[in-house]
Amino acid sequence: MPARQNVASSGLQHPISARCTGPGDRRWFLKAGALGLAGFSLTDLFRLRAQAESAGKQTPDTSVIFIWMPGGPPHMEMYDMKPDAPSDYRGAFWPIPTNVPGLDVCEHMPLHARCADKYTIIRSIAHEFADHGGGHKRFLTGRHPKTPVGFVNDAPAVGSIVSKFREYKNVGLPNYITGTEPGRAGVDVYSFGAAYLGSAYVPFNVPGDPSESNFEVKNLTLEKSLSDRLSDRNTLLAEIDGIRRDVDSGGLMDAMDKFNQQAVNILTSNKAREAFDLSRENPETRARYGMHAWGQRALLARRLVEAGCSFVTMVMENPYQSGVSWLKQGTYNWDSHAVNCHLFDDALIRLPIYDQAVTALVEDLHSRGLDKQVLLVVTGEFGRTPRINSQKGTQTGVPQPGRDHWPQAMSMLLSGGGLKMGQVIGATNPKGEYPVERPLTPNDLWATVYRHLGIDPDYNLIDHSGRPMPVLPYGSPITELL
Repeated sequence: MPARQNVASSGLQHPISARCTGPGDRRWFLKAGALGLAGFSLTDLFRLRAQAESAGKQTPDTSVIFIWMPGGPPHMEMYDMKPDAPSDYRGAFWPIPTNVPGLDVCEHMPLHARCADKYTIIRSIAHEFADHGGGHKRFLTGRHPKTPVGFVNDAPAVGSIVSKFREYKNVGLPNYITGTEPGRAGVDVYSFGAAYLGSAYVPFNVPGDPSESNFEVKNLTLEKSLSDRLSDRNTLLAEIDGIRRDVDSGGLMDAMDKFNQQAVNILTSNKAREAFDLSRENPETRARYGMHAWGQRALLARRLVEAGCSFVTMVMENPYQSGVSWLKQGTYNWDSHAVNCHLFDDALIRLPIYDQAVTALVEDLHSRGLDKQVLLVVTGEFGRTPRINSQKGTQTGVPQPGRDHWPQAMSMLLSGGGLKMGQVIGATNPKGEYPVERPLTPNDLWATVYRHLGIDPDYNLIDHSGRPMPVLPYGSPITELL
């Protein structure tokens, strides 16, 4: 394997490492950039910028849609059913065959059955972090977190790393976008944080329910005269800010400029306005996805990657919205402890909505010829305990069935990316407790994702201490998919 290469040497890390030792205003930074700092001349700056732009043009025209199901979906009620297991393991639902022999899914996901040739199920990814915070961090960063609880990342989430490597790709909208509930838009809610990459690389979040008639991305439109003035001003500021960013080793101005750039891009870009405008879609297409938050988020994700966004994360968490009445024995997310919900009653509401949204996205990507360009990944942070337990529900006050956290086994769906579809990878034991065939980790998934995006996992990023940190410390692309 070739020696690891610092991102600094590839044009992806700012070349100046000296920190400002005292206060300085914007004029000081501009002056320092113009005159050169520590022997770094404007000629060097323009040369490196040209190299970065050239590298950006070589970036593959590929993207990822990441559907995140926080709480941990029950693998034995969805993609890894065990009808021959004892009753306190197998649950109340039964598998049905799909159009791929040997690939069965839950009876309450019938739309999955007709398009299984267009996706692959992985049943053997596992890790060791059973807390939601630790599970989120472990899964979303590809690293073992320093603490097993809490949602604040000590390493950047994969989406932030993609944003860093695609920062020179300017398509008129942010390269990393998330969709969440309005009250859960913070990057630390789901461990979406950028850690030592800095806040410039957190996702651009679009909160709300896209199925609602009043859904909008705030400040998406400008009056034309203001838009023209802003565009002219932005041309000049882009040159000045570009110089200033390169002498700002602390990253504060870099973050400010990134956010400003995203705002200006969205305010002035027809592409951004059109991508977010779901009313442009055929009503039949919208109905196929489902006129609910999950379905319209999935559709919005397809529109955003089609417009050129590199990494789109859509959270499918709460099914009880968009006209779906709250179930007393239901729960907000996929965290199906018995104290939270009646596992099977909640699933009877949750699974049909999920079934519609995900299969519409799978079929749409293929029918539009996006199945090579776009890789879809659908997962949560872990699975659920194979053995069912019964406890008194907090809301119901009566005993009800549930499953607890279980990182030792989980299932996920992949589609597109030019990969081999229509298969099952890996297997768990007869009770669904742990992998017995093709054991994998989240890192193997991310190695596959980075391969699709053309990102070298051996590149080193630089953390707060100046230490080189590989994009991915270990993991290999999943060969069955290639």
